[in-house]
Amino acid sequence: MTELLTAAQMRAVERAAIESGEVTGLELMERAGRGVVEAVFEEWPELAKTAHRAVVLCGPGNNGGDGFVVARLLKEWGWEVEVFLYGDPEKLPPDARVNYERWGGLGKTQQLPDNYEASADDELDLIVDALFGTGLARPVESLGITFLDMQEACAIGRISGSNVRKGAAARVVAIDLPSGICSDSGNGIRDAGFSGMPDVAAACNANADLTISFHSQKLGHILSDGSWACGRVVVKSIGLEEGGHLQGTETVILIDQDMLSGISKVAWSNKYTHGHALILSGGAGKTGAARLAARGALRIGAGVVTVGVPPSAQMEVAGQITALMLKRIEGADGLAEVLLDKRINALCLGPGMGLERARELVPVALRAGVRQGGIKSHPTVLDADALSAYKDDPEALFDMVHEGCVLAPHGGEFARLFPDIAEKLSAVPSVGPAYSKVDATRAAAKRAGCVVLFKGPDTVIAHPDGRCSINSAQYERAAPWLATAGSGDVLAGFITGLLARGFDPMQAAETAAWLHVECARSFGPGLIAEDLPEQLPQVFRDLEV
Repeated sequence: MTELLTAAQMRAVERAAIESGEVTGLELMERAGRGVVEAVFEEWPELAKTAHRAVVLCGPGNNGGDGFVVARLLKEWGWEVEVFLYGDPEKLPPDARVNYERWGGLGKTQQLPDNYEASADDELDLIVDALFGTGLARPVESLGITFLDMQEACAIGRISGSNVRKGAAARVVAIDLPSGICSDSGNGIRDAGFSGMPDVAAACNANADLTISFHSQKLGHILSDGSWACGRVVVKSIGLEEGGHLQGTETVILIDQDMLSGISKVAWSNKYTHGHALILSGGAGKTGAARLAARGALRIGAGVVTVGVPPSAQMEVAGQITALMLKRIEGADGLAEVLLDKRINALCLGPGMGLERARELVPVALRAGVRQGGIKSHPTVLDADALSAYKDDPEALFDMVHEGCVLAPHGGEFARLFPDIAEKLSAVPSVGPAYSKVDATRAAAKRAGCVVLFKGPDTVIAHPDGRCSINSAQYERAAPWLATAGSGDVLAGFITGLLARGFDPMQAAETAAWLHVECARSFGPGLIAEDLPEQLPQVFRDLEV
């Protein structure tokens, strides 16, 4: 299990270690600098063999202190090193000031950007960004230095590499995070009046080839712009106690294989042991999304899956399915009657339903005690049209949902259901820590009173009690082929199938999201939504399920 930390949480971990006498701040800084050099040589072994040239950009805080350690170590390795400091050396924090002075015994420190005069003729091998890291809380522009000034060395280094060293561009390494990226949100913090290019990539040129984090990854490495800005992320130990230092709902978990449990089936089971999922479809010509969801629910292990169709779609669906069951459900009364079947224990509403049918059937599906004996409502996935049907009155939906529900919106659907939260999320951050997708999803789950799965390459899943996890389809788990019509419908089916098997809503959403990405990665380029359920058997074999 991997915990993703905020900047404040990381500071608290370091402070606790220092106050306990386990380590000093100066020792942590030395370990961090050594970790950076070690990571650079591991990433590019050729740089450890002969002397090279580096530019180290140091900031006014402890991130800059790490940079001075890196500069000293590279110099001792035989490198030619230039160091530029943004800020007044007299105002450096005590530990950073010590390392500034240690570097001063080996070389000089110039001011950035005033004294920096790079040329395309310079032959750089490495640029180290130790300017702000996790500590940036206000726009770089407001500090009197533009992003383009700040990163001029990086741009020149890339030009130099292409022109002088036959395409081997200078490597850009960021300590903690590329400067300008918020550690908690992954957003670029910039002045609201900044008149440069509209996207962060063009505005700040802050992207790195390699980012070295310490102790644990941060939220900003995964969320929003962070994934493209960081290049590859390597986590180096600085000798702090691993894991378990956060409390309950403060923790954000990066979903991984170790979190999967309960996927295997036991020898003595039968089909109803693993539940009966009901997927409601739309009318004629609009049944594909529900069939995709149903196939996903069946492949992930639900014992029985029924597609509930209106009369107009009955023949269409009957001609398209084999292992799936079919049930004619005409309206609210029809659904209420079907739900008297005690074997049905999970529902999925939304994919391809149509707004009118969704408005008619969602209240019936969510009503408590619809089954005989006053049994609580069925675990239910609401997606697509079941969410959009309430865009004009989201509170009406929230009044009906219960703790067994999972809402699975993409960005547009999220904005329609939670417009005020989405507005905060989309605002250009001018101070840090910026409002993050984690903040937004937690707020949405609390308001709705159920689990919310906010889709994207950085899918965030939150419980009303504050528990939160992220399923990342980035870095080595990148799965761009998921950007295809119907993939979200399959995900809804995966969640529904796991609910039918008895998974709790949070666990079902986390497991389904992780397997969804694994299926895409296993299939590869050319993926279409129909391929996702059919890839599950191979994924299960690879997992030795």
